[in-house]
Amino acid sequence: KSGAITNRDSSPSVKNNPILEGGVMKCATGTVEAANGDSIGSVYIMCSVPSNARINQILLYSDDIGTTTVADIGLYDTTANGSAVVDADFFASAVSLKDGALNGSDVTHEAGVYGVEDCEQPLWQALGLSADSKKMYDIALTLTAAADAAGTISLKVMYI
Repeated sequence: KSGAITNRDSSPSVKNNPILEGGVMKCATGTVEAANGDSIGSVYIMCSVPSNARINQILLYSDDIGTTTVADIGLYDTTANGSAVVDADFFASAVSLKDGALNGSDVTHEAGVYGVEDCEQPLWQALGLSADSKKMYDIALTLTAAADAAGTISLKVMYI
């Protein structure tokens, strides 16, 4: 049984945290225009989520962008927190933006860093922190191969 079902079946039953059951789904989204000539290491900051969010799904939409464009999808500190990389490929690693348009490709667990075993954890815990940092994180794409054409990239992040 999952943790939520074990809690339900306990005697007396244990109330589940809303992050696991009955929570309100939220969505953060962002769209950027990649430019022809954007270099390796270019960072496209897409949207922000709180450290206590449980990430449900990340969907990637993209034009077919040239013949070389590849990106990681991960976490950065926000501008107010210094913009440092937290984990550049936390969600996805070396995702091709060059092999045809993407229409809502689920990249939530593509890299295996944020694995399926992390599905019930808030973001801070999945990052291995000992306590909630109580801050926002940016979800960003980082080019691992240069963009040799222009195109639109969108990301939708569903979280509780």
